[in-house]
Amino acid sequence: MRGLLWLIALFAAAVGVAMLARVNDGYALLVLSPYRVQVSLNLLVLGLIALFLASYFVLRVVTRAVRLPGQVVAYRGRRRKEKSALALREAFRLHLEGRYAHALKQAKKAYDLADEDGVAALMAARAAHALRDDTRYREWLGKAAGDERLRAARLMTEAEMAVEGRRFDEAAERIRTLKGSDNRPVATLRLALKTAHALENWEELIRIARQLRKHKALSKEQAEPLLRRAHLAALRERDGQHEAIARYWEGIPAEEQQDRRLVEKAAPLLVANGQGATVRKMLEKLLDEQWESDLARLYGYCGENDAVACLNRGEKWLKAHPDDGGLLYALGRLCLSAQLWGKAQSYLEASASVAPTVDAHLALAQLSERFERPEEAQTHFRRAAQLTGAAQQAPALAQLPAPE
Repeated sequence: MRGLLWLIALFAAAVGVAMLARVNDGYALLVLSPYRVQVSLNLLVLGLIALFLASYFVLRVVTRAVRLPGQVVAYRGRRRKEKSALALREAFRLHLEGRYAHALKQAKKAYDLADEDGVAALMAARAAHALRDDTRYREWLGKAAGDERLRAARLMTEAEMAVEGRRFDEAAERIRTLKGSDNRPVATLRLALKTAHALENWEELIRIARQLRKHKALSKEQAEPLLRRAHLAALRERDGQHEAIARYWEGIPAEEQQDRRLVEKAAPLLVANGQGATVRKMLEKLLDEQWESDLARLYGYCGENDAVACLNRGEKWLKAHPDDGGLLYALGRLCLSAQLWGKAQSYLEASASVAPTVDAHLALAQLSERFERPEEAQTHFRRAAQLTGAAQQAPALAQLPAPE
């Protein structure tokens, strides 16, 4: 439709020009002594238009001829870039497929075509590292170092490859260099987390895990085991330093102290370092919120300062949980601390009856020895040994093939 309109407009313009030329009877006199030329004005106009078009055409041809060498160079450059980009994409694809030798070849091709492109050099370095070719890996990293724009990418690659190669000291150095940048991507934090875990740098691991959880790169379920292990390791490093271990535990955020598995593992260590009162308050709060037999068992170690008060609190719990083996054991331990020997024996025997454990039988054996009942003591020692042997055999039996 548009072409038809243009055609109609062209014909209308031609008709208009023809009618204008028909009524135009003027002429032009050109004098160049001794010559005189008289021509129709219409012919002069047409001649000028033809001269302009011819001049424009000649000028365009000359301009294109002058620009042709540069255009050829630019075209060849574009073709090289296109081939380089294609080779780089192939290198990435082959690397993802695990065809590292072919990936290295394509990355080298991309590097040569793109006039020493740093991205292609990093891709070649990754492929060489996957091939366990350390010489070529270092060589390609050196080539990538020439592109300052890829500094962060190069350091990130070196850190990642160092972690994969279990060169954690090298990885830590590269990550420290990256810390100078304001941009701390999640990938860098993940590498730093692995490095800190491998180097057993627990305080650094805790800091990074909290950052990742803040950025939602780690869920609560993923962060808890890492934080728990780091806290326990840090507490063990301070074992025997009563003030230091107390300060460290107080510095743990309340949210992390609510981890029941952490409390379960840390409570004996804290009690052994004179923090029984702290453990007692913590256990009472957790047990009031949600009952758990394993935590109730630990309550028996909190009676060094005020065993009677702990015993009274435990007996109140006993009304709601009369058959809880862990609580019965804790009450037996508290009675031993308060030197209530008869009640201690009753609670320990009830615990061993409900949920037989090595600790309960050992406590009963020691109590029997105190009152010179060697036969009872030997019985409880044998029972404790049997339970220990059964616990050691259970993992081995679990690995046996199932009967057909």
